[in-house]
Amino acid sequence: MDVFQVAQRAVDLDRAREFYSWLLEAEPTGHFDPPGLLFFQVGGTRLLLDRGAPSALVYLRVDDVRRTIQRCVERGVVVESEPHVIFQHQDDALGPAGTDEWMAFVTDSEGNTVGLVSHTPIES
Repeated sequence: MDVFQVAQRAVDLDRAREFYSWLLEAEPTGHFDPPGLLFFQVGGTRLLLDRGAPSALVYLRVDDVRRTIQRCVERGVVVESEPHVIFQHQDDALGPAGTDEWMAFVTDSEGNTVGLVSHTPIES
């Protein structure tokens, strides 16, 4: 079993398309309007931006949270929480063993909070 699709509220699909294309560095895989649906493939999970969906807190794995936040700042994206280490993985139970889990939060074009996560070798 795996996560197939996550839905996120998007009031303005054109604005959401621009934001998520930029953030994900990928173009949408589908756009159906009406009824107001925009799809992106994110790894093995489909991200559905939907006018009728409730707001959700979606966490996206990125290569480097600190670098991604810098890109966001340069673009004027609101940063809700600066990059910080939230956990050190000693084993593989919740993430790669021997890594720090970095997290930060931004506000997307539609007012939703989006979590950004990356793993780096534990800093001594």
